[in-house]
Amino acid sequence: MVISSNEVRPGDAIMYEGVLYEVLQYEHVKPGKGGAFVRLKLRNIKLGTVIDRTLNAGEKLEDVEIEPHDMQYLYKEGEAYVFMNTETYEQVQLPRGVRGDAMNYLKENDTIMVNFNGDQPIGIRLPTSVALKIVETAPAVRGDTVNNANKAATLETGAVVQVPMFIETGELVKVDTKTGRYIERAK
Repeated sequence: MVISSNEVRPGDAIMYEGVLYEVLQYEHVKPGKGGAFVRLKLRNIKLGTVIDRTLNAGEKLEDVEIEPHDMQYLYKEGEAYVFMNTETYEQVQLPRGVRGDAMNYLKENDTIMVNFNGDQPIGIRLPTSVALKIVETAPAVRGDTVNNANKAATLETGAVVQVPMFIETGELVKVDTKTGRYIERAK
């Protein structure tokens, strides 16, 4: 199916110059002089590399059909991460390019949406925020709380985020999966 560059949105999969890409960012620009154009940030599905492209507004692109499946993260095997389809119990190993930095926010047995093109996984859809336990952080020191000071905290997934000084080891915190930033304490 052919679509216009004006219709592309983040999360879409497109075929560009014979390569399968996931659209990470989209920006439509209408300068004062000249014609409108579209800036895209694209992630190569197979390699995981990210490129920036500028296209004319209305330029034709090949749309790729994607099918979302609920998948449960099971375990890590070497460099691969193994997921299981929650309906068919079929297991799939996700290549590095498909995962991106999503594994910073997933723990074993979490269920998320994985997008497929036919039998090929092409991307992961994380929730906007996740609740994770802090496994290590420095204790707050009296007097360090001036001007919203932050400290590094290691989450149960191994990711490190900046949290306010009052957060302690063992607490659950909400983290934004797009920015990797602390949001609030989780309940």
